[in-house]
Amino acid sequence: MTARRPTSRRAQRRREAALGYVLVAPALVVFAIFVFYPFAKNFELALYRNPPFPHLPRRYVGLDQAVDVLTSADFRESVWTTVVFAILSVPAGIFLGLALAVAAHRRLRGIGIYRTIFASTVTSSVAVASVIFGTLFNPVIGWIPALGFNPRPPVLENPDWALPAVALVSVWQNIGLSFIIMSAGLQAIPDELLEAAEIDGARPWRRFWRVTVPLMSPTIYFTIVVGSIFAFQAFGQIDLLTPSNQKLLGTNVLTYYIFSNLRERQDPGTAAVLAIALFAITLLLTLTQMRLLERRVHYAA
Repeated sequence: MTARRPTSRRAQRRREAALGYVLVAPALVVFAIFVFYPFAKNFELALYRNPPFPHLPRRYVGLDQAVDVLTSADFRESVWTTVVFAILSVPAGIFLGLALAVAAHRRLRGIGIYRTIFASTVTSSVAVASVIFGTLFNPVIGWIPALGFNPRPPVLENPDWALPAVALVSVWQNIGLSFIIMSAGLQAIPDELLEAAEIDGARPWRRFWRVTVPLMSPTIYFTIVVGSIFAFQAFGQIDLLTPSNQKLLGTNVLTYYIFSNLRERQDPGTAAVLAIALFAITLLLTLTQMRLLERRVHYAA
């Protein structure tokens, strides 16, 4: 009996491991087809330069195309536009999500209705949000002229206002996700700590900064990382709201720059180089945030 037990345990572990691989296999196949293969294909496309005329063979150029693209003024301008878009949208979305979560974190009658309203934007698609704000920004039937603010050219065609307007759409759409994450973080804070701070004479604002924010730092840190990744991948609202010349409007973010090279210039080689650059920038940004921001994160025991 003693000799059979290790053998039976090993057999059971093998069966469990085999079952685990069988369950994970469909997801791995999907990832391989739709994620891993396109990602690897980008590196191949980046080595070939497409001809200026259709139906001609591609030409192998090695890393020369990557050097030309990554050192161009258009690439630097697109990266800067993406960074500005992230600065406009990410902090505002996190602050508003935290403010709404704090406001809804109360034991009041009917507060669940407000929580549902605050979180409802997470269910809206990019197209729906773009249609809503496209109507609001309309110079004829929108609310902007009704408020006495009617710039010329209109907001979505104005180089000074187009990018902030699109960033506002992104903030509105992502505020629901930020609210849900912040609400979950607030619910994890023990009420005894806040009550003890109140007994010690701490005012609400001081309790918020000295107790709530430090204990919420892991949640805030997670939201910053995820929000930054979403901001660097924003595309739909820019394409739908500002369909004219993105370069002149100052809304030519990296994702749209990639798309324009595929749609207008029919240049998959340049688009592949830009896609790899976007991946590298996003990865570098995430690693930098993890290294710098995690030092300020307080994980409660």
